[in-house]
Amino acid sequence: MKTLILRTASDILLPVLLLFSVFILFRGHYLPGGGFVGGLIAAIAFVLHAFAYGLKNTRKIIKIHPGFLMPLGLLISFGSAIAPLVAEGLPIMTGLWVPGHFPVIGKIGSALFFDTGVYFVVFGVSLTIIFTISENA
Repeated sequence: MKTLILRTASDILLPVLLLFSVFILFRGHYLPGGGFVGGLIAAIAFVLHAFAYGLKNTRKIIKIHPGFLMPLGLLISFGSAIAPLVAEGLPIMTGLWVPGHFPVIGKIGSALFFDTGVYFVVFGVSLTIIFTISENA
Protein backbone atom coordinates (compact mmCIF):
# COMPACT_ATOMS: atom_id res chain seq x y z
CA MET A 1 0.00 0.00 0.00
CA LYS A 2 2.33 2.72 -1.26
CA THR A 3 -0.05 5.58 -2.04
CA LEU A 4 0.83 9.24 -2.33
CA ILE A 5 -1.36 10.08 0.66
CA LEU A 6 0.38 7.51 2.88
CA ARG A 7 3.84 8.69 1.78
CA THR A 8 2.96 12.32 2.45
CA ALA A 9 1.52 11.46 5.85
CA SER A 10 4.58 9.35 6.66
CA ASP A 11 6.94 12.19 5.71
CA ILE A 12 5.11 14.50 8.10
CA LEU A 13 4.49 12.02 10.91
CA LEU A 14 7.95 10.41 11.15
CA PRO A 15 9.71 13.44 12.68
CA VAL A 16 6.62 14.39 14.71
CA LEU A 17 6.31 10.90 16.20
CA LEU A 18 10.03 10.71 16.96
CA LEU A 19 9.93 14.08 18.69
CA PHE A 20 6.83 13.02 20.62
CA SER A 21 8.54 9.79 21.68
CA VAL A 22 11.47 11.76 23.09
CA PHE A 23 9.01 14.07 24.88
CA ILE A 24 7.30 11.03 26.43
CA LEU A 25 10.72 9.67 27.45
CA PHE A 26 11.70 12.88 29.24
CA ARG A 27 8.25 13.25 30.78
CA GLY A 28 8.32 9.72 32.15
CA HIS A 29 10.48 10.22 35.22
CA TYR A 30 8.04 12.82 36.57
CA LEU A 31 4.65 11.75 35.18
CA PRO A 32 3.16 8.73 33.38
CA GLY A 33 5.09 7.76 30.28
CA GLY A 34 8.74 6.91 30.02
CA GLY A 35 10.97 4.58 28.13
CA PHE A 36 8.50 1.84 27.31
CA VAL A 37 5.82 4.03 25.78
CA GLY A 38 8.39 6.29 24.11
CA GLY A 39 10.13 3.31 22.52
CA LEU A 40 6.84 2.00 21.16
CA ILE A 41 5.97 5.37 19.64
CA ALA A 42 9.40 5.59 17.98
CA ALA A 43 8.97 2.08 16.57
CA ILE A 44 5.51 2.96 15.25
CA ALA A 45 7.03 5.92 13.39
CA PHE A 46 9.38 3.62 11.48
CA VAL A 47 6.70 0.99 10.90
CA LEU A 48 4.56 3.68 9.27
CA HIS A 49 7.52 4.65 7.09
CA ALA A 50 8.05 1.00 6.14
CA PHE A 51 4.40 0.74 5.09
CA ALA A 52 4.75 3.84 2.94
CA TYR A 53 8.18 3.34 1.38
CA GLY A 54 9.08 -0.30 1.87
CA LEU A 55 11.36 -2.06 4.30
CA LYS A 56 14.56 -1.46 2.29
CA ASN A 57 14.18 2.32 2.37
CA THR A 58 13.34 2.30 6.06
CA ARG A 59 16.45 0.28 6.88
CA LYS A 60 18.52 2.94 5.06
CA ILE A 61 17.11 5.64 7.35
CA ILE A 62 17.85 3.78 10.59
CA LYS A 63 21.54 3.19 9.64
CA ILE A 64 22.16 0.55 12.34
CA HIS A 65 20.50 -2.77 12.99
CA PRO A 66 17.76 -2.37 15.61
CA GLY A 67 19.06 -5.50 17.36
CA PHE A 68 22.16 -3.52 18.40
CA LEU A 69 19.97 -1.24 20.52
CA MET A 70 18.82 -4.07 22.79
CA PRO A 71 22.15 -4.80 24.51
CA LEU A 72 22.98 -1.09 24.53
CA GLY A 73 19.71 -0.33 26.33
CA LEU A 74 20.25 -3.16 28.79
CA LEU A 75 23.73 -1.85 29.55
CA ILE A 76 22.44 1.68 30.17
CA SER A 77 19.58 0.45 32.39
CA PHE A 78 21.81 -1.92 34.32
CA GLY A 79 24.41 0.80 34.80
CA SER A 80 21.83 3.23 36.15
CA ALA A 81 20.42 0.56 38.45
CA ILE A 82 23.76 -0.30 40.07
CA ALA A 83 25.17 3.25 40.05
CA PRO A 84 23.85 4.03 43.57
CA LEU A 85 25.53 0.90 44.94
CA VAL A 86 28.86 1.67 43.29
CA ALA A 87 28.89 5.44 43.81
CA GLU A 88 27.50 5.84 47.31
CA GLY A 89 26.89 2.39 48.78
CA LEU A 90 23.12 2.84 48.56
CA PRO A 91 20.68 0.05 47.65
CA ILE A 92 20.26 -0.84 44.00
CA MET A 93 17.71 1.30 42.09
CA THR A 94 17.93 4.19 44.56
CA GLY A 95 17.40 7.48 42.75
CA LEU A 96 20.47 9.65 42.27
CA TRP A 97 19.96 13.23 41.06
CA VAL A 98 22.35 15.76 39.59
CA PRO A 99 22.04 19.04 41.49
CA GLY A 100 20.42 21.86 39.57
CA HIS A 101 17.64 22.22 37.06
CA PHE A 102 18.28 21.87 33.32
CA PRO A 103 16.14 23.74 30.78
CA VAL A 104 13.54 21.62 28.97
CA ILE A 105 14.66 18.35 30.62
CA GLY A 106 14.27 19.30 34.28
CA LYS A 107 16.28 17.40 36.85
CA ILE A 108 18.60 14.70 35.56
CA GLY A 109 18.86 11.52 37.56
CA SER A 110 19.30 7.81 37.40
CA ALA A 111 15.59 7.36 36.57
CA LEU A 112 16.12 9.18 33.27
CA PHE A 113 19.02 6.89 32.36
CA PHE A 114 17.02 3.81 33.31
CA ASP A 115 14.12 5.02 31.12
CA THR A 116 16.53 5.73 28.27
CA GLY A 117 17.81 2.16 28.45
CA VAL A 118 14.25 0.84 28.42
CA TYR A 119 13.52 3.12 25.44
CA PHE A 120 16.37 1.59 23.44
CA VAL A 121 15.41 -1.98 24.39
CA VAL A 122 11.74 -1.54 23.46
CA PHE A 123 12.59 0.30 20.24
CA GLY A 124 15.11 -2.39 19.24
CA VAL A 125 12.88 -5.34 20.13
CA SER A 126 9.81 -3.88 18.42
CA LEU A 127 11.60 -3.07 15.18
CA THR A 128 13.49 -6.36 15.13
CA ILE A 129 10.25 -8.34 15.48
CA ILE A 130 8.33 -6.27 12.95
CA PHE A 131 11.16 -6.19 10.40
CA THR A 132 11.69 -9.94 10.75
CA ILE A 133 8.00 -10.61 10.19
CA SER A 134 7.95 -8.22 7.21
CA GLU A 135 10.97 -9.87 5.58
CA ASN A 136 9.41 -13.32 5.81
CA ALA A 137 5.96 -12.25 4.59
